[in-house]
Amino acid sequence: MSQAFAPDVKARELIAFRIGQQEFCINIMAVREIRGWTVATALPHSPDYLRGVINLRGAVLPIIDLAIRLGLPSSEPTARNVIIVAQIGQQQIGLLVDAVSDILTLNEEHIQPTPDVASDLVKTFVRGLLPVEGRMISLLALDHVLPDHELEAA
Repeated sequence: MSQAFAPDVKARELIAFRIGQQEFCINIMAVREIRGWTVATALPHSPDYLRGVINLRGAVLPIIDLAIRLGLPSSEPTARNVIIVAQIGQQQIGLLVDAVSDILTLNEEHIQPTPDVASDLVKTFVRGLLPVEGRMISLLALDHVLPDHELEAA
């Protein structure tokens, strides 16, 4: 566990993960579990970033290929990939990532804003940037991973 900054009243915990060569993080409070890759059942006419669904203890869990959703190159999942089961509103989804890398504890004021030169699409997904130990980690806006109409339908 990395201590990016000394925790205080405004401290928050984030779980960091890799997709390709890039690192991202989400609020650890949204994470329900981390599990190994399971082959998903494809759904017809689904968006390209929806890998399919898996059975999670009797519930249907949609699996989002986060690389594709973020516009990054995707690869065929292997046993090394993991699924982060996250809660977005009333919906649980699985986020396919390459690997979980760290748990970060940091202060809110150390989150840097997304640069103005970034496109609106980038700003939709990235809430801010975290400089941690010489790396830049993008803080994802988990509530924007699924479009509103798909979140309601799911």
